[in-house]
Amino acid sequence: MSPEGGGSRYQTPPASELHRLLWTKKGSSNHMDEVQPRIYIGDMYAAKDKRTLQAHLITHVLNAADGKFNVNTGPSFYRDTRITYYGVEAHDMPSFNLSPFFYPAANFIKNALSSPTGKVFVHCAMGLSRSSTLVLAYLMIHENMTLVDALKAVGANRNVAPNNGFLEQLRELDKKLHYQGPSYT
Repeated sequence: MSPEGGGSRYQTPPASELHRLLWTKKGSSNHMDEVQPRIYIGDMYAAKDKRTLQAHLITHVLNAADGKFNVNTGPSFYRDTRITYYGVEAHDMPSFNLSPFFYPAANFIKNALSSPTGKVFVHCAMGLSRSSTLVLAYLMIHENMTLVDALKAVGANRNVAPNNGFLEQLRELDKKLHYQGPSYT
């Protein structure tokens, strides 16, 4: 295919276009929403409500706001449940580099879903930015979705809003996974 071959190859859209995708959704903003089969995104209230997590048969919790000054649950909080816990100490600031956590978090989600009964709840404080960024990265890494497809898939079920820095990091991941250079086939 020649480099000037016309619009058949995917290109990562600019952040401004991605923002338009984010705000055209009819998704909900409950304390927790199933955004993909067996993947839930939510906030700290749902994270601290063990009864609700158990009612949804959640087996794994990924806390994207781990740490003393964030949502300080940790493995000990869930010790009286059968929930497997993974914490990422991230701050919801555009300057925070979340990308080193993309693959470890994606692998945790993939591992949770590898069991037929596995259900994973990914949360941060509000369930908008950090948690959605990690779920989007999972969909891109393990479900082979483009960033646009991942945003549409998640946004159909929940309003999400990765901050501008996280959106740029997801764009970089998108470019790596869907290399848009000339093809020499």
